[in-house]
Amino acid sequence: MTPSFSPPRHHACRISDEWTFRGMRTLVIENELLRVTVLLDRGSDIVEFRYKPLDLDFLHFGPHGLRNPAAETPSAFTDSPYLDVFSGGWNEILPNGGPPVTYKGASLGQHGEISLIPWRCTLLEDTPDRVSARLWVRPLRTPFFLEKTLSMERGKAALFIDERLTNEGGEPMSLMWGHHIAFGRPFLDEGAVIDMPARRFIVHEAMDGYEPRRFAPGSEGVWPHVTAAEGGQADAGLVPAYGETQAQEMAYATDFEDGWYAISNPVRKAGFGIRFDPSIFRYVWYWQQLGDVAQGFPWWGRTHIAALEPWTSYPTTGLNDAVANGTALTLAAGEVVETSLCAVAFTGSGRVKGVTSAGDVAR
Repeated sequence: MTPSFSPPRHHACRISDEWTFRGMRTLVIENELLRVTVLLDRGSDIVEFRYKPLDLDFLHFGPHGLRNPAAETPSAFTDSPYLDVFSGGWNEILPNGGPPVTYKGASLGQHGEISLIPWRCTLLEDTPDRVSARLWVRPLRTPFFLEKTLSMERGKAALFIDERLTNEGGEPMSLMWGHHIAFGRPFLDEGAVIDMPARRFIVHEAMDGYEPRRFAPGSEGVWPHVTAAEGGQADAGLVPAYGETQAQEMAYATDFEDGWYAISNPVRKAGFGIRFDPSIFRYVWYWQQLGDVAQGFPWWGRTHIAALEPWTSYPTTGLNDAVANGTALTLAAGEVVETSLCAVAFTGSGRVKGVTSAGDVAR
């Protein structure tokens, strides 16, 4: 469709890529209910997902604010600067999930390599009823081409994402592809409940310096039930309120009956839901740093965060381990994968029973 050339609006749907924040090109897409801010020069990070009626941003916002990796990290593309500039939000990650690895001779940093480099952007639609933008990127060291279209419609507190991933190389390529969605305060202040139709919950084994844990390392259960770190049974569907506990966790939900999850604050009666394709994103990584427990770099005892991340693969130890356990997604030369997601803000009481591709939430 042809973009509108009408004067700028301050009502209904709006979109603009004419913003700059700390030297980074920034896309703002919004309607009367929702505002989404995207850092085009930093991996297309979504750094704001704000439900306007409550002035509530669901995403974690780091204590050091938003940093520009190109301006503040001289070794941005050679070392592992992801944690240097991590400020929460919603990061898209490809092709490595976890610490630095070398794959087919390519050195890939922490959560490398699309999460820190600039993306291209063009506006597609700009009308009061609907707005959309196309974003795309080619990584530096691997032959992938990732495109996505972000859209918003009048009257819906929902962001629609259509993605297309191509292996432009002349040989098969394995990858991990994830949406690292991190929730934080004030949304998590009173605690939260998680609903999702997973059937299996796998707790990551013990990791050096990663304690205390909520759940018994290496245990497995039927979602949301799992063995607690101190014994007995824990409910992984409950996120403790800020100040209630100090614990860390890394786990994986899988074997989905349907592709969605929702995280809700029952006191504020508000929540975030997402719809995804469970045949592509077969795992939801469950990562928590609760009650400012994590000491040392990079958290320094000042982080309360709960992330729920749709991923193609696991574990968090990187691409080579995902290849070894058979969960890495492999694309043949020239192969294309297409998928869609829908993220929605919602209000109301009661547990969630479903999130649709149209942005509707069932209770």
